[in-house]
Parts: sequence; structure tokens; C-alpha cells
Amino acid sequence: MKYLIAGLGNIGEEYIDTRHNIGFLVLDAFAGEFNITFSDKRYGFVGYLNFKGSQLVLLKPSTYMNLSGNAINYWLKKEKIDIQNLLVIVDDVSLPLGNVRMRPKGSDGGHNGLAHITAVLGTNEYARIRVGIGNDFPRGRQKDYVLSPWTPEEKEILKNKIPLVTEMIKSFITAGTEITMTKYNTPRTRKKTPENNLRENTDPAL
Repeated sequence: MKYLIAGLGNIGEEYIDTRHNIGFLVLDAFAGEFNITFSDKRYGFVGYLNFKGSQLVLLKPSTYMNLSGNAINYWLKKEKIDIQNLLVIVDDVSLPLGNVRMRPKGSDGGHNGLAHITAVLGTNEYARIRVGIGNDFPRGRQKDYVLSPWTPEEKEILKNKIPLVTEMIKSFITAGTEITMTKYNTPRTRKKTPENNLRENTDPAL
């Protein structure tokens, strides 16, 4: 069995430590656990891992966030991976910082990366893990917030949450989406969704 595990983010030094790059951060932690290195290939940085009898293709798209679908589509086809074996890891401003939720499908929720993947693939029926980054920003400042660095306090919270997300990746491979959701999803809490919508911004990093 072959899987594509994609962590979304933006390339470039200025984006390395930003909230919008949580997908890269998770994938780096996951790869580091197995001493896997990434190679610069078409549409992204790619690593390979054999895990529990399955082959994993780890992908950090180099297309910038709002063209993530090009990288996902290319590597699904190149590696002949079924869409049900695709897992995407993204940030989510509608979830409190550190909350994590897996879903087997769904709307893009205003996330440009997911929106482009859905548009290119022609379906929203692919698994995703959404990692909450909070929404502590004033009206009209969402872009600044998601593209700004983590605070020291946020980094401490993430230090305990990143390993949880890497465990979810392993569970997705070995047990599937439903069992992973039941075991790991943060209980739903009422949280006001930011009024701004990332899809309205044409910045490629969003």
C-alpha cells in the first residue's frame, strides 16, 4: 500500500517559523523521527519511508500555499496513489491553538491550500488533519497573523502537540481515518470563526 502525506506551508526563509507553515513543521518532525531527509524535486520537497508494510511519500509543496493542488495532483499521479490514501496537514484559524481534528473529507473552511487541492482534484473527499493556530487577531489582520512567527508561549504548546499529530499520521496508515478520529480528535468546542476568508486574498503565500 502506498500513501501520500502532504504537509502544507510556504517555501522561503521568511516563512519558516510562521503559523501558516504548521504542515511543514509536522512533516519535518515526522520525517526526523525516522531520519528521513527531503530532496528538492518537482513541485516540492519529497522524502520516502517504509512504515509498517506501507510506502509513504512525504511531500512539502514548493508551489506556495494557494497552488498546493498542483503538487498534490502531480505526486498522486506520479506515484500512482489512490486519493483515499492521501492525507493533508494544514493550519486552521477556526480551531483553538493546539486543537487537532482529522476529517475524511469536507469543505476547505476558507483555507487557500485546501481550496486549491479540492479544485484541482475535483473532489473534497480526501483526509486532512487540521491543526488549530487560534484566531487572536483584529478584524482585517488575518494575513498578518497567519504569516507571522509563533510566540514563545505558542511554541511551548506546540512542543506537546506536534508529537500527537505525528501519531495521528501513523494511525491513519495502520488503522484508518475513523479509528484515528475517534482516538485523537480534540473534542469540539464553541469557537467563533474569523470573519475574514483566506480565499479572498490573492497573496500566493495564503
